[in-house]
Amino acid sequence: MTKPPPSIKGLLHSQCLQYIDKCIDNVQLAMNEAMQSGNTETKSSAGDKHETGRALLQLEQEKNTKQLLEMLQQKEKLLKIDPAITSEVTATGSAVLTTKGNFYISIAAGKLEIEGESYFAISPSSPIAMRLLGLKAGDEVAFNALTYQIRYVL
Repeated sequence: MTKPPPSIKGLLHSQCLQYIDKCIDNVQLAMNEAMQSGNTETKSSAGDKHETGRALLQLEQEKNTKQLLEMLQQKEKLLKIDPAITSEVTATGSAVLTTKGNFYISIAAGKLEIEGESYFAISPSSPIAMRLLGLKAGDEVAFNALTYQIRYVL
């Protein structure tokens, strides 16, 4: 594998932003649907059933609000990463290419495909990221009974 260009980080960053924006949109849609459902529910002769329904809707709104805040915090963290900055040592914002997989240390966004290569967008607080942070090309790290040798850090 030849060393990929640093522009790969920009593409990874862009895909992570798209991912988090989609998550935010989905949570906001769920919040709007729950709010409309709550507004259209009418009081019936079964008052207890109505109150239970209202309580469940309130719990759903609270859950959605919490998720939205978490997603907005993730987006804020992502926006603080400058994909143009490169380093020889792995840090938040690094693309780390190893013998056992490629990682983008940013947010937990799962598997991303860039130019035919798979990368896993992972949080800096994930177990594998915590093992990779501070290492450089040529270093090895053991994780889950596998040895990862770092090929490149972008």
